[in-house]
Amino acid sequence: MIKIGLTGGIGSGKTHIANIFIELGIPVFNADQVAKSLYDQPEVKHEVCSILGSGVYQSYGLDRNLVAKIIFNNPEKLESLNKVIHPAVEKKFLYWADSLSGKSLVIKEAAILFETGNYRSLDYNILVVAPQKLRLKRVLERDRLSKSEVQRRMKNQWSDEKKKGLADFIINNNETELLLPVVLEIYDKVLVAV
Repeated sequence: MIKIGLTGGIGSGKTHIANIFIELGIPVFNADQVAKSLYDQPEVKHEVCSILGSGVYQSYGLDRNLVAKIIFNNPEKLESLNKVIHPAVEKKFLYWADSLSGKSLVIKEAAILFETGNYRSLDYNILVVAPQKLRLKRVLERDRLSKSEVQRRMKNQWSDEKKKGLADFIINNNETELLLPVVLEIYDKVLVAV
């Protein structure tokens, strides 16, 4: 089985690219969704409280806005939290991939694939890039965040330039280039290796 990483900065459109792969019949593991689900597990909850304080959990569950305010203003707390969440996500990914042993190709979609070092365990990595102004516009339209909050999150991710050196394939999602032909070209190149 070939395992491909799919990543890109906030607002780059990596989920849109993931959906194209899904349409092609390729299973996609969404690491960010899995990470969100882990916060309710007792052992993870205990670790999160020890890093961020018990106030991040409310009667309805994790207060994601409060967590974001804390971690995107404190790189040490962000790093500590990542050390709890990302190994747990990686275990879930490996279990998920093993359960799909009949598939020749799977994709792991993750926002900070390069930053965590998890790209090393994958056969290929795809980076989705877009101009920062466009990324900002997309996130402001999609999420209920202020411009400064989005910019703070962008600053906590590696630049596209830093990621490009680690990527096997780069997709420019600038809303002027057709995406399907690029995705199909990558798909064909990877299939040759299967």
